[in-house]
Amino acid sequence: MTKSPLPLPAQNKNVPEAAGKSVSRLRAADAIRAATAQFGMVTGLTPHAVTGIRSRGDGAWSVLVDVVELARIPDSTSVMATYRVDIDADGELGACERLRRFTRGATDS
Repeated sequence: MTKSPLPLPAQNKNVPEAAGKSVSRLRAADAIRAATAQFGMVTGLTPHAVTGIRSRGDGAWSVLVDVVELARIPDSTSVMATYRVDIDADGELGACERLRRFTRGATDS
């Protein structure tokens, strides 16, 4: 079975061009793919889940990625972390930072 090519960023032709620059709009799904792939390459951590995504208004996105930082037995005691990964309008990694650490079995109160 042949693998499907990755989709290209969506172009929104109804958005006015700012100061003569072309404006491309990256779709949320493409931003998530770019964030998880590039985050994994840079940090060496495997993304476990995407727990949030927010448009930054300029075609860029902030994606919240959860990872297992320290696997333990039982699994519910593994140390997890949430990272914010910023992707620009071209799908390139702009920044990433760890926001919090928690055990897998913990819940927010």
